[in-house]
Amino acid sequence: MSEMFCFQCEQTAGGQGCRGARGVCGKSAEVALRQDQLTGALVGLARAADGLACEPETAQLMVEGLVATATNVNFDLDDLNALSERVWREKERLAKKRGLASGSVADYDLAGLWGAAEDVRSLKSLILLGLRGLGAYAHHALILGRTDDEIGEFLAKGLRAVGAEDLDASALLALVLETGRINLKAMEILDGANTTAYGQPKPTVVPLTVEPGPFIVISGHDLRDLKLLLEQTDGQGINVYTHGEMLPAHGYPELKKHPQLKGNFGTAWVNQQKEFDGLPGAILFTTNCLMPVKESYADRVFTTAMVGYPGLKHIGADKNFAPVLAKARELGGWAEPRLLTGANGGREVMTGFGHGAVLGVADKVIQAVKSGAVKRFFLVGGCDGAKPGRDYYTDFVKEAPPDTMILTLACGKYRFNDLNLGDIGGLPRILDLGQCNDAFSAIKVAVALAEAFKCGVNDLPLTLVLSWYEQKAVSILLTLLHLGLKNILLGPSLPAFVSPNILNHLVENFALTPVGSAKADLARIMAN
Repeated sequence: MSEMFCFQCEQTAGGQGCRGARGVCGKSAEVALRQDQLTGALVGLARAADGLACEPETAQLMVEGLVATATNVNFDLDDLNALSERVWREKERLAKKRGLASGSVADYDLAGLWGAAEDVRSLKSLILLGLRGLGAYAHHALILGRTDDEIGEFLAKGLRAVGAEDLDASALLALVLETGRINLKAMEILDGANTTAYGQPKPTVVPLTVEPGPFIVISGHDLRDLKLLLEQTDGQGINVYTHGEMLPAHGYPELKKHPQLKGNFGTAWVNQQKEFDGLPGAILFTTNCLMPVKESYADRVFTTAMVGYPGLKHIGADKNFAPVLAKARELGGWAEPRLLTGANGGREVMTGFGHGAVLGVADKVIQAVKSGAVKRFFLVGGCDGAKPGRDYYTDFVKEAPPDTMILTLACGKYRFNDLNLGDIGGLPRILDLGQCNDAFSAIKVAVALAEAFKCGVNDLPLTLVLSWYEQKAVSILLTLLHLGLKNILLGPSLPAFVSPNILNHLVENFALTPVGSAKADLARIMAN
């Protein structure tokens, strides 16, 4: 249990794969191998479900297993072992239902994937990692009571494909694009679930200052956990600050009506070990983006849902956040206001430009294009990370001509979302569409603009400039490819799991291009 192999994130060692005793993300070889074992068990579960209608309990278990194996979610061996046990029990139940002998349905050994022919390994990795991202979006929707039978059926189909030995490159490539199609469905369902529960996001200015007194910082993506925390802190004299991908929560009417939701703490998630060091407040992680916890603040970090880390207090399914509140009171917060800044020195940021808000001013946007006030839109979004090269996105936004607008989403925006680039026709030049979970908003805006101009999306003055780190970004990219979007710039480096032949296919068929220098890329795009 001392050797690992993992290449699922952008920061993987040497751009090839993490090996040895520990991964770049901080997970140990033992955790990595347990995650592989869990993934193999999920393939076994999917095999046992073959020919059966996917029951809700089976689908939920596949979703939870996929989420637990995504990057920066669960570092806890006990959690992973318990989840594997649940998967094995469900596999035996389904095998019995099919009249199969106990133990007759085999799990999959992921060594078979890592040792497969290069192009097969590449395509199967795109499917598997796309399923992990898809699982994350499906999990958020499930928590709000929303799902679709086709999602569970496809998760099983995709997992069986990962373990299959008889699928050629053509069949696997079709499944890669189908993963994108189902991910689009999951994101649409999640968008409807969030806007039904919390209202349509509204443009909102969010301060970066922490007020005196006890406070809680909530990180991750899950808006339901934030809503429950806000309900439990009502009237308690404890303020709540978002962190990372929770920032867009400030735009939702049903969340912002709680006066103790004060602002946003810190910059990108990759800076948490520095920014949380000695923090006099409690910290709650609801989804991925947890980094190995330093001793200086480990006593004040809590996890919930699928997040796990050895030694941390976990809030279970009852969602009783009383221990989090108690820790916030104990620590007391700062005595004076703490004036924090964004990555570029800004004291506030804006969010809340979901598809409802943007399409509500579509007439202004369309007129700005027709009049020449807006020459091009750039969607600059995706994940942030610590590996060098991500300054490209800051430079790109800073150097974008003043007659261009920047749409953004996900945590990559922390590189530039505090910049004041002015406005065009009363609209800020930087429009934050939300979390990575809100990629559906960007797609809906693009489709609506194409309809308004009576052209295809690829004919719009729109360029996608994406940064990736983990598996949700992979699933979004597959959705964009499913939709036929072309000329996407991807960086800061290309995935280690994509083989040269598969990369050539993506370049030839979708004009997928690695980022270069911001100046050169902008000059080439604007000359078109």
